[in-house]
Amino acid sequence: MITRKRPARWACALLVALTAALLPTSASADEPANESPKVELVLDVSGSMRAKDIDGKSRMSAAKEAFNEVLDAVPEEVRLGIRTLGADYPGNDRKRGCKDTRQLYPVGPLDRTEAKTAVATLAPTGWTPIGPALRGAAQDLGTDEATKRIVLITDGEDTCGIDPCQIAREIADQGINLVIDTLGLVPNAKTRQQLSCIAEATGGTYTSVHRTEDLSRRVRQLVDRAADPVVTPVATEGTRQCADAPQLKAGLYTDRQSFGEHRWYKVDLFPGQELRASVSVSADRAVNNDYGVLLRAVTNSGREIVRGSEAGDGRTDVISTGLRYPKPDLDDDEAGDAKPAAETVCLQVSNSFSAPPSVKTTPGMPVELTVDVVDGPASASDVASFGLGRGWWLLGALVLAGFLAGLIWGWLSRWRLAVWRTH
Repeated sequence: MITRKRPARWACALLVALTAALLPTSASADEPANESPKVELVLDVSGSMRAKDIDGKSRMSAAKEAFNEVLDAVPEEVRLGIRTLGADYPGNDRKRGCKDTRQLYPVGPLDRTEAKTAVATLAPTGWTPIGPALRGAAQDLGTDEATKRIVLITDGEDTCGIDPCQIAREIADQGINLVIDTLGLVPNAKTRQQLSCIAEATGGTYTSVHRTEDLSRRVRQLVDRAADPVVTPVATEGTRQCADAPQLKAGLYTDRQSFGEHRWYKVDLFPGQELRASVSVSADRAVNNDYGVLLRAVTNSGREIVRGSEAGDGRTDVISTGLRYPKPDLDDDEAGDAKPAAETVCLQVSNSFSAPPSVKTTPGMPVELTVDVVDGPASASDVASFGLGRGWWLLGALVLAGFLAGLIWGWLSRWRLAVWRTH
């Protein structure tokens, strides 16, 4: 049975919902070219993969069987590669063992027979250099605009003293549209924590696998997901003040924000348009309780227009908030013949996260900012003006119905009481 880390699932669902609700049908942010998606499967071939605890066979045998099924089902448009870790050096020299990672099959059009033959030669051998393998896989996938996914399959934590979670954060900080998904083969609690951290650092998922069938199914799902069209976030970098903030158009953006930091962005808004914005900050490492995120829209002069905020207490992976600002259209007398000028709206993103002294605070936490500019409300009944829109009619009807029902019930109760006293 597959058990997923629930916060990661909630985070994915949240970001998909925000994107679907707020992005226009044709986003005007710079979109990447329509390149074929890339996937690299990273397989642990360390000595511990000899253990026979998956359906009565070794973990290595289960992984090979799953790989064969996955390779048969890879979509034609996906360029796939395979990298190993711990496959070649069986000795005790830690320095050599921690460099034991290589690309088994190059990322590109898939020759299924050749890939299966390469996998068949693998035998459990050495160390578990997860961090170096992730670095190598990121280099294998390149820095082009294609969507990229690393699927890491391992049965243990890194044995080289290099924090793979920190490496995953560094990869995410490069802004190369890369997601890392992790699958743990019968892991302990410490391994589960490390693999979850790796996945969360790049917006990926963690899955614990206990059966061959589950492993095969989950890897196929992740490879298929790479082939699905997605909205690719555009990397940006907010500033400490609005004056020199980056100018954003409608689209999905990523940034990183330090603990307790303020970051500024700018959006131009014409009369008759409405700005819709939302932000999600991901706590991709241990944080203290009591935290919050704030999104403010202010004018160039510093006057606050509207704000959205959210706070929490306890463990979380993503905290989000949003705002809407409709700019009234000009009257005919005000408009005249000249084209109306745009108003520059400054967006401030702030967080109140803090971390224990032992937790690294660099790089900052992942931020996703969604910006949309749509036609503003045409009348007071518009949903943008009142939130409920025509739902006010239903709410009013329900209130009136409840009031009338209360009157009738009260009258009937008094009448029954009067009849009871009479008799």
